[in-house]
Amino acid sequence: MNRLSSRLWIFVAAVCCGAGICTSQPENPKAPLMAYVGTFSSPLRDVLPTQVDLPPGNGRGIHLFGVDRNTGALSPRGVFELGTSPSCLVVNAAGTHLYSSNETDRVGPDKQGTISAFAVNASDGQLTPLNTVPSGGAGPTFVSIHPSGKFLLVANYFGGSVAVLPILPDGRLGAATDVKQDSGTIGPLKAANAPPGSFAFSGHDRTHAHMIQTDPSGRFVLHADLGLDRIFIWTLDPQSGVLKPNDPASVALPPGDGPRHFHFHPNGRWFFSLQEEGSNIVLFDFNPVTGRLTSRQTISSLPPGFAGSNFCSEILVSADGRFVYAGNRLHDSIGIFSVGNNGELTFIDEEWTRGNYPRSFSFDPSGRFLYSCNQRADNIAVFRVDRDSGRLSFTGHYTPVGNPSIIVFLDLTKGMMD
Repeated sequence: MNRLSSRLWIFVAAVCCGAGICTSQPENPKAPLMAYVGTFSSPLRDVLPTQVDLPPGNGRGIHLFGVDRNTGALSPRGVFELGTSPSCLVVNAAGTHLYSSNETDRVGPDKQGTISAFAVNASDGQLTPLNTVPSGGAGPTFVSIHPSGKFLLVANYFGGSVAVLPILPDGRLGAATDVKQDSGTIGPLKAANAPPGSFAFSGHDRTHAHMIQTDPSGRFVLHADLGLDRIFIWTLDPQSGVLKPNDPASVALPPGDGPRHFHFHPNGRWFFSLQEEGSNIVLFDFNPVTGRLTSRQTISSLPPGFAGSNFCSEILVSADGRFVYAGNRLHDSIGIFSVGNNGELTFIDEEWTRGNYPRSFSFDPSGRFLYSCNQRADNIAVFRVDRDSGRLSFTGHYTPVGNPSIIVFLDLTKGMMD
């Protein structure tokens, strides 16, 4: 493994993964804050032939930044060089370890991707590699940590599988305790709810596990398969690390719409699923006792009157539960929705991302800033969040990063207190 290109003292440190913020302690506004940015960093020859939206890889691995809590600006603090496209990152609740999904298919005769574990330096946020293990399938695109802190959950997009990796006492990863291969009927090429004139097609050629995460209680594990137009529901044995199908074992989304990411409302009862090709959000009622999902509303992620092709990316619920944000690629916007008293969404605004193909976005720990990872524009744009209206306003801060995929944040005091 290559060492960090910089050993500068970090006055700011960062981050969480996509739809799930993995920090449990309250924010310390005086503590150094750090941001870690995962990128697509594979050489052109390593890009999978079936990949539809991955560029050759302008990133250099995991980029580290200090975060100005007052302005939202990012300051470079080094790069951990990786040529394996660490496209999703997650930090454990204690702030002591970071894990990356390496979106490749280069390992072993079965062509798996890998997951890497790092120790986080409590004083400056720098990373020390611990180990790298097979991901249980090709192209791991999402990782999350079970609330128990004992397991890392992996979604292998190109392998069409999900895996459970044990987290060992020293933070290293063990071999997978379980791998589940998705199966079923592949959805149609044309999304049922696509905008007029859409030619959006990304994953209805085979199974594609795109996201995996638990419900807020940790009792159920859910994962979305874009190609099957289904969200699968599991229970996890806390001793063996084996997944067992729930009853019911899955819920269907409209044919061809392609569920990509999802996010729970803070009340744990409302579940919002974002469809990549259908460009819509579906509200489900979630039963925390049975794990059952029941759909109740479908709304476009785009402004009224939009026509043409669009690919959705990220969905987040604000920490206070009042607003939902949905990413649109090609339209290059973040749709903003208010959450009604019954959980139903109303479109209130959109904000241009100041760069094309926003693959994901994240809030800083305070919720006052939103960071858009504009994959094909090679930058991260910073927006201030109006906590009353939910609207976004551009701060003027651009940060150059080659093909950014995810940004996560970490208070350095977490590691110091551990």
